Amino acid sequence: MIEDRFTRLSRSGLSVKLLHIENLSKPKQVFRRLRRVQSQMSIRKALLLYLSATTFYGTSFPTANSAKFDIPTGTSPTPLFGATPFSQKMLLLEEMGSQPLVECRTCTSTLPQPNNIRSSPKGAALDAFLKEPIHPFPMEQANIVLPNPWQDLIETHTGPLNFTAIEGRPPGEFYAHQRWFEFFPLVWVQTAQSGARRNEGLRNDQQRHRYAVGEFAPGGLYHNTTGRAGFEGSTKGIKVRFHPRMPVQHPKSVWTFDGTFPPKLIMARYGEPILFRHYNALPIDETTNNGFGRHTISTHEHNGHNPAESDGFAHAYFYPGQFFDYRWPMILAGTDTINTDKSDPRAGTPDGNGGIMRIRGDYRETMSTHWFHDHMQDFTSQNVYKGNAAMMNYYSALDRGNEGLEDGVNLRLPSGTALDWGNRDYDVNVIVADKAWDQNGQLFFSIFQTDGFLGDRMTVNWLYKPYFDVRSRRYRFRILNASVARWFKIALVTSSGQRVPFHMIANDGNVMEHAVRFPNAILPSQGIAERYDIVVDFSQFKPGDKLYFVNVLEHKDGKGPNKQIPLDQVLSGKYKGDPAVGKFLEFRVQAYNGTDLSMNPADFEPGKKKMIPLPGFTAEELNNATQRTFEFGRANGTDDKPWTIKTDGGQGYNMDPRRVSASPDKGGVEIWRLVNGGNGWSHPIHVHFEEGQILKRGGLSPPEWEKWARKDVYRIGDMPDTLGSVEFAVRVREFVGTYMEHCHNTTHEDSAMLLRWDSQNPGQVIAIPTPMPDWDGVDYIETNTTDVPTFKVGDLDAKANRVGLKAVGNENNGNSENNELEEEDNMNNGKGRSKGSNNDVRISNGGNLHASQNSNSVGKHDDGGKGHNGRGRNRGGHKGGND
Repeated sequence: MIEDRFTRLSRSGLSVKLLHIENLSKPKQVFRRLRRVQSQMSIRKALLLYLSATTFYGTSFPTANSAKFDIPTGTSPTPLFGATPFSQKMLLLEEMGSQPLVECRTCTSTLPQPNNIRSSPKGAALDAFLKEPIHPFPMEQANIVLPNPWQDLIETHTGPLNFTAIEGRPPGEFYAHQRWFEFFPLVWVQTAQSGARRNEGLRNDQQRHRYAVGEFAPGGLYHNTTGRAGFEGSTKGIKVRFHPRMPVQHPKSVWTFDGTFPPKLIMARYGEPILFRHYNALPIDETTNNGFGRHTISTHEHNGHNPAESDGFAHAYFYPGQFFDYRWPMILAGTDTINTDKSDPRAGTPDGNGGIMRIRGDYRETMSTHWFHDHMQDFTSQNVYKGNAAMMNYYSALDRGNEGLEDGVNLRLPSGTALDWGNRDYDVNVIVADKAWDQNGQLFFSIFQTDGFLGDRMTVNWLYKPYFDVRSRRYRFRILNASVARWFKIALVTSSGQRVPFHMIANDGNVMEHAVRFPNAILPSQGIAERYDIVVDFSQFKPGDKLYFVNVLEHKDGKGPNKQIPLDQVLSGKYKGDPAVGKFLEFRVQAYNGTDLSMNPADFEPGKKKMIPLPGFTAEELNNATQRTFEFGRANGTDDKPWTIKTDGGQGYNMDPRRVSASPDKGGVEIWRLVNGGNGWSHPIHVHFEEGQILKRGGLSPPEWEKWARKDVYRIGDMPDTLGSVEFAVRVREFVGTYMEHCHNTTHEDSAMLLRWDSQNPGQVIAIPTPMPDWDGVDYIETNTTDVPTFKVGDLDAKANRVGLKAVGNENNGNSENNELEEEDNMNNGKGRSKGSNNDVRISNGGNLHASQNSNSVGKHDDGGKGHNGRGRNRGGHKGGND
């Protein structure tokens, strides 16, 4: 009976396996099978399937928790298999090392094929391929000449296809790399999204430290990667599992970069454009996913100042067997208008020899801690949770990653000294996320809800409650909330419960103007995707002491945080509610015999020295700014897509990739107001591409940790440090195209609290068309600019009611003659050298520099989008191939 209903639900052409559950006698078996089946069916259809089972068996969906705490969402408590907290060493992130971009004219191999449509390629074959030089060579326009090497196997699943290209990037000029030769990639990184497998040491030689210097050298704290015998100076042998006592994850359960642990990291330098080639090596059969996750992906570098075609638009996804070339220019915002003569040494990047290579742009726009993750429409929550997430550290003249180099520019944040830049001895990426796994130990996610998925087990860098060895000195921790729906408030305490104050030095990847001390030792609420960089001083502790990160923010369900739990109740064990509240990372203090050369953040508190001043906005800019209002709620939502966004007081809409809700002019200043629709919900709102400066939070001045910061995630909700609205100012510069704004509770995003906004050239009247990918290529369809009539002019009522705005921050726009670097000899004193400080960004492969002047192009990128794809086919009425 249930099978018949499911067959009817599947007649829309969705490729879904039948359940065959008519002979099952136990309800739990029914639901276990239901959870393992998923393709493109909507939540509504999934719920109908669920109701079929509950009607037939006269039961309800099994949960072990009371209605008070639906954690983990939709399933029973997660088993531990005998694992205890703090009994395994935390994995440090593994670098996906960049390499100089050189064309390989003799390389002909392609992404290795899997054995069948339900698997990824064999690990050895995949490693051998990823070790090869990059080929085919990247192009300005998408490579639609060469075929997808998996096409024959794909056709056994889909039937005959006309042609499926090797690259999934939409073809033609609309998704051509903007300003390609001006910001031609100097280095490349490639990886493949793949099912979980054992690490065979593919990246060992790509670590900048090479397991040979600093704390990564023999005898250092981190030379052994796992704390177990046999892992000295290598990640070879690391399996994908949450704890050594827990089962290894099946390739269907976890999909990571390379398919391996540890989680990955890209080390990037300003002025060194990156070509990130992302292969899709996931199963061709979309149901081979252990019940959740989609095999089509789109990669967002959060929150790079990147052109739209490389930003990871939710509807620019690609299929198994293909790659997508993302080109990240690694430029400072303001490149076209500020410090164009490269006279300011603070706008620069490490040259590898102790000096600074100067670049154009506003040094106050320098960024540091980023991450990149999937952005597939309707499936972001599932894919990110399943493993499509990694981190990216930006290095610059100011944030060099070398605490010992004194040149009057380098802030000397905790890091190390062995390398010219990018030392990670005392600079640690911390990915915090809640997870759940089933009774077999396999990663679990509930697709039968739209509020937000919550796990009951806390993980750090994908491991269940690990420990981490630290020296008795200062450390920098780059903390990312990588959860689906869970917010955090993180405290730092000793084993006796003593609070340990610390300083926040960066917010959302932006080093702040001033360091902010937290004497109560508890961070503010941290929404999903927010990054908080803090400096902790362990020098006051002796070897053998232990400290803990503690989560004190309670959830009852995915609506948002409920309340902060008093720290003493958490530490005493009296609190028995949300299982993710409590200690989740243990620090074990080790002796330090060196000299800590890092900056003291206390010297940079408000009223003292500045780290990176805020760019600021003049009164004229703010009073002339276009203003927009976005309300996040449930107006006009549906059962399976309940979440909507109202723009400028208009109708509430679900996500439609064709609809343009806002269209700022490139070069303009805007004020955006984000409003919570109420009803107890909380939303961390992310705006792609540009950083904003908060003007008001809930009508009040922002708190200290936001007053001195720039942001790309803006929390709205009921928490005391969040409030129901936020107003920020933003500049849109350098690039045009299609970007996103959405709730980063990714369940809300997928259901469908997401909108499209386009950066356009002044005077542009035609919007870029919308890509529509399929197995046999990408078509374009017409973009909708009628649903939101204010998409160009914004909220005129709001603008009329807000007059007399005063300037905020620094108003000199970063001109070097007005900056605070008063003495010329401060630029290169101490161990710093001026070698290479006036070098331009070098262009390889015969590329030439040119500045685009095409500011009035219509529906095109700034450089005209001229391509060289030879025989590329035309799709959707736009140009492809040679013009």
